[in-house]
Amino acid sequence: MVVCGDDGLARRLAAELRDVYRQDVILMLPAEEANGPAAELHDTRSPADGSVRSVREMAAPAPHQEALLRAGVDRAAALALLYEDDETNLRAALAARRLNPGLRLVIRMYNRKLGHHLEELLDQAALITVPGMDRAALDASTTVLSDADTAAPALVATAIADTNKVVQADGLLLRAAERPAPNGGHEPDPGLCTLALLTSTTTDPVGSEGSEAGGTQAPDLLPDDRAVENSSGRGTVVLETVRRTGPGLPPRRLARRGAPLGEVFSARLRWSLAGIVAAVLVLATTTAALTDADPVHAAYLTLLDLFSINDPALDGSPTRQILQLLSGLVGLALLPLLVAGALEALGTFRTTGALRRPPRGLSGHIVLLGLGKIGARVLTRLRELDVPVVCVEQDPEARGIPLARDLGVPVVLGDVTEDGVLDAARIHRADALLALTSSDTTNLEATLAARNLKGDLRVALRLYDDDFATAVHRTLRSTHPRAITRSRSVTHLAAPAFAGAMMGRHILGAVSVERKVLLFAALLVAGHPQLEGRTVAEAFRPGAWRVLALDVADPAARRPDLASTPHTGDQPQLLWDLHPGHILHPDDRVVIAATRRGLAELLGRQPLDPGTTPTSRRPSNAG
Repeated sequence: MVVCGDDGLARRLAAELRDVYRQDVILMLPAEEANGPAAELHDTRSPADGSVRSVREMAAPAPHQEALLRAGVDRAAALALLYEDDETNLRAALAARRLNPGLRLVIRMYNRKLGHHLEELLDQAALITVPGMDRAALDASTTVLSDADTAAPALVATAIADTNKVVQADGLLLRAAERPAPNGGHEPDPGLCTLALLTSTTTDPVGSEGSEAGGTQAPDLLPDDRAVENSSGRGTVVLETVRRTGPGLPPRRLARRGAPLGEVFSARLRWSLAGIVAAVLVLATTTAALTDADPVHAAYLTLLDLFSINDPALDGSPTRQILQLLSGLVGLALLPLLVAGALEALGTFRTTGALRRPPRGLSGHIVLLGLGKIGARVLTRLRELDVPVVCVEQDPEARGIPLARDLGVPVVLGDVTEDGVLDAARIHRADALLALTSSDTTNLEATLAARNLKGDLRVALRLYDDDFATAVHRTLRSTHPRAITRSRSVTHLAAPAFAGAMMGRHILGAVSVERKVLLFAALLVAGHPQLEGRTVAEAFRPGAWRVLALDVADPAARRPDLASTPHTGDQPQLLWDLHPGHILHPDDRVVIAATRRGLAELLGRQPLDPGTTPTSRRPSNAG
């Protein structure tokens, strides 16, 4: 595998490929990055098979053709281009495709439209250059990803369900939730299925942390029903969907466009108008009672007097003259009220067309700090899940401001470190705070300020530096032991998705279970004798793989990448509640959970020889 980049994501991806997928990696970095002490990545030895998987660094100012050849791209299985500049990645991808037509490409691009066109172009180039390439290899030959898009689901899951062990399949967020050992006769909900039995028991309160510290027992991955029943009180990891447990949107949805009547006119203005209407009714009723006019004519005369368009009642009775004067006084009070209402409505509609303010009665929402590249993607996912959100952003020209305006999401413009900004976001009635600015110090300062306003607030803050994040987490946990605090790094969250794409687009994600890893993949049943013609129960091999879901979409209409978010209006096409007796047909596509060795056996791959280097392998079309 070859990884090229100019920021922390390249190092994270290289470590993910080495540690999780046991791949040899060549890491190409700019000279100033490769020579720094932070760029030192050491070899690791797998305790299972004793094989060495290494990351070797090389310095190159840019991913030009000569540098790609020195990295062995012409003989590599996959190449990741992770430069922050979309144009740099585009040029390098075109050069790499010429050097190795069968190369699997993973490209980082924020521009979705350009990335889609580039993906089609490179796939067509591979199809023309390699005439015998099958459909599965073509689908996985080029994958365009965005670190913002791939990190957003885990950030959303952290805010909603307090987890980052998330896999996305057909737009559905799934999490691997750790369940403690049951006490007494109460059996917890098994979720979609049981993925693993933990080393922790009812007598081991430290659980997986204790096993990481030097224990010899390992978790049991993909156990069968008998093993689960005889687990002797061990904790479990179950697969379940990510759902919001808090209140949903209020009846007046925050996301709709326009403004309700209650926000156009203030309560004081509405009460004043009600007083004017009551006075008119009283005057009309009095006129009808004290004169000979019928009620309709009395109301007509009252309105004429109110708007000062009636003739003076010089020849009328004293009662009529007094009522006319009173109607004129009410009309004088109505004039400034109409002017005030027009000005207030004009200002409200202008504000509504730009940015909405948080409603006064809002509660149970999530405060999203930062509407940059990451915050904009997270906002989109939160609104897809129908979660109430209030955004806080200092820069009125931030990338996510137009998105918030289109979605009708309330936004507070201001520096979060200043007094009153978090109060305006109704932080004291919020469920969680997502601090996602690019500044670690700003995120930390906002977290501390929010905790002063609400001590039990759930917080997830974006921190890049690992040592700094560890110190912050321990300090906040000690200061607020009852509050949930999670620190997340975008590069850490995005690296598994990029690594899965490098292994082939069929990889949906990976979830760590103590010291082991479970992979989630989408496979066609055809060509896999372990699955084809078997029932779901017969295809299950404990400790190796398990069929979780079936893609019920028409084969011609299937999306090649189940890990992507469906287009607007598309419905999930995965059936998770499979009957054990369902027979798997060759044209079926299934989602499985597998160990590394189990997936390698299903794909017909043999473990690499310890001495094999990445430049001695030919690209594989298994993905």
